[in-house]
Formats: sequence, C-alpha cells, structure tokens
Amino acid sequence: MNARISAALFMSHVPAIGVAVDLARTDEPYWQPLFDGIRPAREWIADNPPDVVVLVYNDHGNAFSLRMIPTFALGMAPSYEPADEGWGPRPVPTVDGHPALSAHLAQSLIPAGFDLTLVNEMTVDHGLTVPLTMMFDQPAAWPCRVVPLAVNVVQHPAPSGRRCLELGKAIRAAVDSFDEDLTVQVWGTGGMSHQLQGPRAGLINREFDHDFLERLVADPEGLADVPNVDYLREAGSEGVELVMWLIARGALADLGGGPPPREAHRLYHVPASNTAVGQLILENSPA
Repeated sequence: MNARISAALFMSHVPAIGVAVDLARTDEPYWQPLFDGIRPAREWIADNPPDVVVLVYNDHGNAFSLRMIPTFALGMAPSYEPADEGWGPRPVPTVDGHPALSAHLAQSLIPAGFDLTLVNEMTVDHGLTVPLTMMFDQPAAWPCRVVPLAVNVVQHPAPSGRRCLELGKAIRAAVDSFDEDLTVQVWGTGGMSHQLQGPRAGLINREFDHDFLERLVADPEGLADVPNVDYLREAGSEGVELVMWLIARGALADLGGGPPPREAHRLYHVPASNTAVGQLILENSPA
C-alpha cells in the first residue's frame, strides 16, 4: 500500500503560544480561551494520528539568515534539534525526520520544476515547534515524524500563492507514489493577520482573515491568484505568511479531481500576543 494524505491542517505559529505552554501559563485568563479553543483539534488528532507530517513553515533567522534565504528548503535529515532563538532552545523534544520520504519528495518535486534547496542539517525554530505544541501539548517525544518544508516569506519577493498551491498539488502526487504504508498530513502554518513593526504595528484585520478562511475551504484556486501585495496591505507585513497555507490546501484530493474535503475544526481567536490566530482542519473525503 502506498502512502496517502489524510488531511491538511492550518494554524498560526505565534511564538508566545509556545512560551505560554513552556511556562505553564495556559490556564491564565489571557491564554485560557485560546487553549480551550484548540482542545477540539487535539482531540481530533488523537483520533486521527499521522505517521508523518509535512510541515510547511518559515524560519525566523535561525537555520537561515539574510546571507542565504532559499525560497523553498526541504529538510532531509533524520532529526532536527530545536533552535536557540536568543533565549535558549525551547524545552521540547527533538523532531524526528523521515529521510526516505524527504528523498522521495526531492526526487519527485525537483524534476517537476520546483527548485528546492535540500538541507541535510538544520535546527527548527518556533515556526515548526509551536504548531507541534498546539496539536500535541508536551509529550516526552513527538508522536509522529516530520518532514520540514521552510518557505521564504521574510525577504521579498516571496513565492506567490499560485506557486504555493501548485507545490501542494505536486506534494500530493509525490506522496501518493511513495511505496510505504504511511498516513501523511500536510500542515500549513503562519499568520493570520499581524504586523510587528512600523506605524501599523498591531494590525489585525478580522474581515480579511475570515474571508481567507472561507475561500481556503471553498475557492482555493481563486485564492491562489491573490497577489502578495494584497496580503501585505490588508493583513500586515507578516500576513504574507498565509501563502504557506496554500501549500497544504493544494495537497488535498479535491484539487486533483477528488471529492471536496470535510471541515473537521475551525478556530479564530484574537489576540495571541499581537496576532490573530487561526486554526483549520480539512479531512480528505473518501473517494
């Protein structure tokens, strides 16, 4: 039996969420509504565990820097240590990779025209570890293996939404052809609307965020043609992270002729730190 993608998950990766968990502050009045909101997602994944997650995120100057920023960087390693982001690594488990699936993705995606940077050694920062914490809390070891896919949404130009959606479609085809019985999920992370600097620091655009969620479910092809400048204008300078959600959306079966996905969970919460937090789970429907 070949590998198969069972679901796509979408969520913010706000660093303060990880801090709240690490410092046991999740029951404080500020944080409790958010963690109550993600409880259904944790219950869902306990019932629908992945063997491997292809986790799409952006590095924040830890594995890469302004000296070298690949547009798409695929982790190839057997394991990834949490990065020291300036105050020590997060107290979370080492992330176990899946080198065989990583190699298969590289062998499939590069000939298909996606010029990936292959990374054999790197640390992973909150962009990757916070989504794992949101879904799995504080386990002694992460319960699945992870293939990191880092996307440049820091140094412009960032890849377009269309390019990201098409990459997701290619990932689906690659996973479907991997000759191992694996349940794979693709997670798109980052966003939602937020800006960390300048006169618009603290910007949150609820209307844009809700429209994005609706279109992500019902109109991903149209959403893929939204230009990046619209994200910057409407969702803030860091809102362009949302193009990474389109990679996960492209990996679902309906964009390859299958049935529409089933929405299993949706959360929108404002604020966490200075960010609008979104979380969405879409399951592939049986053929």
